[in-house]
Amino acid sequence: MAPHPDWERLEKLMPAVREFQSLAVEHGIDDVFQDNGGKILQMLLALNLQGIPGREGNDAVDADGHEYELKSVNIWLTDSFSTNHHVNIPIINKYREVKWVFAIYEGIEMRRAYYLEPAQLETYFSSWEAKWLETKKDINNPKIPRNFVMEAGTLLYTDQRELDLANAAAIRRAKTKASADRRAAKKKAQADLIESQAAE
Repeated sequence: MAPHPDWERLEKLMPAVREFQSLAVEHGIDDVFQDNGGKILQMLLALNLQGIPGREGNDAVDADGHEYELKSVNIWLTDSFSTNHHVNIPIINKYREVKWVFAIYEGIEMRRAYYLEPAQLETYFSSWEAKWLETKKDINNPKIPRNFVMEAGTLLYTDQRELDLANAAAIRRAKTKASADRRAAKKKAQADLIESQAAE
């Protein structure tokens, strides 16, 4: 199978990508292409934190030994922060013991970062805890709204450019419509194929 015409362009970029990965390893990130590794690296360096290697435990630590949970959102895709796909009582209790940093992205550009104490998030923790105790089932990725973070959090980082939330919302709507149009087109194509086969 012949490579795509853009393969050579990608190959020319690989030395910079390898340097990016080498920098990430120095900060405890094994793969910049997995688990938001590239964005985590940006957050670590912008906020002078050190990554904690491994998938378990917290994400970062500062010079005083305080550990942090790092979350990011691309506001061109969604307007809330993801947490964990298996939230349960041990994870909630871990969340209550750690400091939080939330970074707002437009695509791959970090625009803002906010700091919140766990006590500021207790409303969410208590709600998740009550739900788990009622169902005895892990909660799939409960969200923390972006607007809450911006209102309650302390601004740690800004790129000094205007954050156009209305434009981000318009981009999300357009992407949602495009996705729905693709699903509808696929469904129609499948129906047309079935109809043509039945007519033969």
